[in-house]
Amino acid sequence: MNATTKRLIIGGMTCPHCQARVQQALLGVPGVARAQVSYDRGTADVTLDPEEATLATLCAAIEGAGYRLLDAPERTSLLRAAGYLLLMAALFMLLQATGLLNRLAPGQLAQSGMGYGMLFLVGLMTSVHCVAMCGGISLSQSLPGGQAQAKSSTRQALTPALLYNAGRVISYTLTGLIFGTLGMLFGAGLDTSLSVLAQAALKVVAGLCMLAMGLNLLGLFPALRRLRLRLPRLPKRLRPRGPLTVGLLNGLMPCGPLQAMQLAALSSASPVRGALSMLAFSLGTVPLMLGLGSQVSLLGQRFRRAVTVGGAVLVAVMGLSMLSQGAALAGMLPAAAQPGVQAQAEAGVQVVRSTLLPNSYPSITVQAGVPVRWEIDAPSGSINGCNNRLIIPALGMEYTFHTGKNVITFTTEHSGTLPYTCWMGMIRGVITVEDPLESTAAS
Repeated sequence: MNATTKRLIIGGMTCPHCQARVQQALLGVPGVARAQVSYDRGTADVTLDPEEATLATLCAAIEGAGYRLLDAPERTSLLRAAGYLLLMAALFMLLQATGLLNRLAPGQLAQSGMGYGMLFLVGLMTSVHCVAMCGGISLSQSLPGGQAQAKSSTRQALTPALLYNAGRVISYTLTGLIFGTLGMLFGAGLDTSLSVLAQAALKVVAGLCMLAMGLNLLGLFPALRRLRLRLPRLPKRLRPRGPLTVGLLNGLMPCGPLQAMQLAALSSASPVRGALSMLAFSLGTVPLMLGLGSQVSLLGQRFRRAVTVGGAVLVAVMGLSMLSQGAALAGMLPAAAQPGVQAQAEAGVQVVRSTLLPNSYPSITVQAGVPVRWEIDAPSGSINGCNNRLIIPALGMEYTFHTGKNVITFTTEHSGTLPYTCWMGMIRGVITVEDPLESTAAS
């Protein structure tokens, strides 16, 4: 064999698992002795016999796996990148303005940073990516063969697919519990202000990684491919048997969208919320994966690409939302002074009275140097998993609401604006602190 090594440029890789698919496809070409694929660089180094493995056969194998052989590294179109970035910004501002992320969360369980409804939707959208990456595994575990297939009932035929997907759901939920526990431990044993700062840092890091993952799924800015989690791979000697076992091990796959959701679970800083976040996401991936055997082949490549793009945009918008939450918790999010509920002087104390609403906090106006008594009425049903805890970063204060009358007391000596937020950084308000002299002159 007259072996030679060639470097190929591969287009269309969107996550680390893509390199394994490309490598497997290249190794299946007659005449290829070795293939080393890099997702980070977008290349494949192939050792081959040039008389047996031609460029045409290599190209066919790569395209058969769903990727492209390129003449030169892909360059990002500035117009295309600008269009996607504008779309992400518009969706982010729309979600922030409408509070949709909060409304997608189910009542008292609304304690996940993104809302369980949104996580389910992301799972539904990115399940096309799951089919592309894990479709072969799913088919190998979900379809009985031979005489067993011919004689099996409908229920028996569906059992392997159900077991495989049940394993995936269990695995994703358990990893969510683990990541949520790790997030919680970052703040364990610390005082309130440090604990909030730890959660803020987690959200900022998670937001950056999720934004990078969304951009990578869109094929934008290849340099960002290095900004990702690198989870350990399963050893080659580990060969699981049975669809349930394979599904359980699926949670360890080096998959971009999966890692993005694991980061969301980490930033939740709670085992329960982390597990519920991953449960919602995993359930979103089930419908398409469960119907893979007969239905996915009916989806045209263009449609699959469109749904994948939609999922990528959602992941990026979630990253932006996570970043804003982290900035809010750290007290770094700029807040403009605005009219609010005015404090009233009563016996040397300025009293502010307001009512707690499910999806918004009021802005209030007080004077510097005078003790504040903030009375907040929380009617039955007004408290949910997002608004139940208020944080004023600049004052190092945290307050948990209960049904009925709530009282928050503080004194601030300096005029200016104090942004405050719910414990997740999603619901925000502003405390405008006026100088007593300015307030008197204005009146």
